[in-house]
Amino acid sequence: MAKPQRNVQFQHRGSNGHGRRRPSVSDVSEAASEPGSPTKDGMNGKTEVSQEEYKLMCYHREALPQRFDMESKSLTLHQVLLPPEPSEYEKKKQTFITRTIWTFVMIAAFFFAMFSGHIYIIGIVTAIQIISFKEVIAIANVPSRANNLPFTRSLNWYFLGTVMYYLYGESVIYYFKHIVLVDKVLLPFATHHRFISFMLYMIGFVFFVGSLKKGHYRFQFTQFAWTHMALYLIIVQAHFVMNNIFEGMIWFFLPASLVITNDIFAYICGITFGRTQLIKLSPKKTVEGFVGAWVFTVIFGIGMTNVLMRYSYFICPVDDLGANFWTGLQCNPNPVFIAQPYQLPAWTQYNRTFYIAPMQFHILVFATFASLIAPFGGFFASGLKRTFKVKDFGESIPGHGGITDRMDCQFIMGFFAFMYYQSFIAVYKASVGSVLETAIQGLTGEEQIELVRGLTKYMVNQGIVSDVVMNCLNGELPLRR
Repeated sequence: MAKPQRNVQFQHRGSNGHGRRRPSVSDVSEAASEPGSPTKDGMNGKTEVSQEEYKLMCYHREALPQRFDMESKSLTLHQVLLPPEPSEYEKKKQTFITRTIWTFVMIAAFFFAMFSGHIYIIGIVTAIQIISFKEVIAIANVPSRANNLPFTRSLNWYFLGTVMYYLYGESVIYYFKHIVLVDKVLLPFATHHRFISFMLYMIGFVFFVGSLKKGHYRFQFTQFAWTHMALYLIIVQAHFVMNNIFEGMIWFFLPASLVITNDIFAYICGITFGRTQLIKLSPKKTVEGFVGAWVFTVIFGIGMTNVLMRYSYFICPVDDLGANFWTGLQCNPNPVFIAQPYQLPAWTQYNRTFYIAPMQFHILVFATFASLIAPFGGFFASGLKRTFKVKDFGESIPGHGGITDRMDCQFIMGFFAFMYYQSFIAVYKASVGSVLETAIQGLTGEEQIELVRGLTKYMVNQGIVSDVVMNCLNGELPLRR
């Protein structure tokens, strides 16, 4: 047998070092085992290892002996020198820390905004609306097609702006008639608000039809339908949350806190004694956690209601957007917040009278809805994410995913709170704004002057104003023909 030759170079391996075989971990391990030099001599050829690589290799042999010994035959020096992958425990730990930090940041920001005034909470709700819309639109977007249709994203945002203009305008006109209807600039926009909103929408509709492009019809109509679904599920429902703020801070804060409490206790009860799966869309949800959270949410709702009813800042409707918790608000409380006498039935044989505010009974309905119905908003969102194979709607909140992931139950709860309040709690009576609206839109100029004269005369007779005011009006206002 011929003796194998040494120091033979093949043509495809140059002598410049670029074609040299990359040192494997086995080569380097042999080199590292020889003291005194970070190089290895063998078979008249040298596999050089730099001083830095030698030190790192020694460190890895000390720190990760199992990885080094078991995988050394298949891993290269470069792979071994890479930082080790964090364990599953380390990943969960880091996620938990990040999630906890941002939870406290959000709680602090929320309470700061709530105590600072209604206008700040309105700003937060507006930001949540816009970001949630952006996240929901994004999961159904196909970038390759959207790039060929430059107006797709523009139309999405145009429809968002149009719908928000209509809804916000409706709220401002309804709750601030006494300001809007007497302003020379705002009056035309207030009286023709709905027509202006309709025409703005029709402009977007016509532009959409004009932008239809052959070969993209299905994609464009899918985006159109998806945009309108997002507008309804997010923007319209959040609009009712906005109205809750105007009716009184309690109608915003209480439903939101009930949903948060239910979510917390559903998790605690689920991991403590949960056994039976509730729904396949969310495998970790259990019947025991679902029912246990309901009980704790009812208890929390009764206690929190008893606290909030003591502060006019929470129970009074908004008449001054500049008010805050320290300046407070003044109003005649809704009867639902005033304790009423209740007597036990005769068959109980206990002749005792209890004073309970009707709100304590209403909160049972709120807590039940927050526990048994509102979570299905979260299940709906889970099904939506599974449809598009995404874990979260976005990454707006580190450790929590997107804004929509945290607000999926809040939207439906806010919608319910508004409908329940308007149906069973609200007290309808004439307001300055409603009287002004009727006078401005239903009376002619001469009739309005006569109304002013009659109202002034009434106030003079009641001693509210002096005769000087009446004389001044008679001198300045023309007589009715």
